[in-house]
Amino acid sequence: MNNKQLERMRTAKGFIAALDQSGGSTPKALQGYGIEENEYHSEEEMYDLVQAMRSRIIQSQSFTSEHILAAILFEKTMDRKIEGLYTGDYLWDKKGIVPILKVDKGLAELKDGVQLMKPMPDLDRLLERAKERNIFGTKMRSVIHEANAASIKKIVEQQIEVGKKIAAAGLVPILEPEVDIHSSSKKEAEQMLIAEIEKQLSQLDKSVKIMLKVSIPTVSGAYSALMNETHIVRIVALSGGYSRQEANTLLAKNPNLIASFSRALLADLSAKQTPAEFDQLLATAINEIYKASV
Repeated sequence: MNNKQLERMRTAKGFIAALDQSGGSTPKALQGYGIEENEYHSEEEMYDLVQAMRSRIIQSQSFTSEHILAAILFEKTMDRKIEGLYTGDYLWDKKGIVPILKVDKGLAELKDGVQLMKPMPDLDRLLERAKERNIFGTKMRSVIHEANAASIKKIVEQQIEVGKKIAAAGLVPILEPEVDIHSSSKKEAEQMLIAEIEKQLSQLDKSVKIMLKVSIPTVSGAYSALMNETHIVRIVALSGGYSRQEANTLLAKNPNLIASFSRALLADLSAKQTPAEFDQLLATAINEIYKASV
């Protein structure tokens, strides 16, 4: 573990840029960036385009460590280079931004009000490659749709189980048990989730360090007490389908909860924009999200 990066993630001001759309969400991400599916003709061409998009973001003069603590990458982004450096090395060596890797393989089918993570049979090999690429931590997502205590317990158990394996490999896992913002029982689900996280963290070895990525809570400050838990490095929030303005307004009501936004960060960007237009729109989004985070 890189202790300088750990201290940055624990104490520095800023937010996390989520640049980790993958698999089935990649065409949608490109479409949001102004590139339609008929503009590429193979998976490799698609990933070349998404790498160009992410490189443009990362290389922008607006994308700096002054406002951005870390960036979450997709596996194919980790394995590609920017200006001759692997993306994680470029982020840290050139920008001072901590590199994090999405490791989950997507969501299982909805069952009993939740979606667990799909199995990750190649996780050990992926973690070894992540260490070779100087990645600091990981991120993995599951989703809670209903306030079902037994199912929420399964969500947390799975996240913790995989998180322990990641921590044992020397990386800091971000556990992401997202609560659907459209859930009719969102408040109750969050109460159950927080109680279950507290219970399961109390059973962990003291040496295990984790981060949490959560939906912005219905009750402002709901995660404040959990931030003082000894295993917690940082708690960050996803935008979850809110617009940037909505997400920022809600986030600002939660002391010390910082953003880890994707769509809310990138929504205004387009492949058709000039460099000046692109940098200005990205700077506006970054500044707004930073203010809400600090």
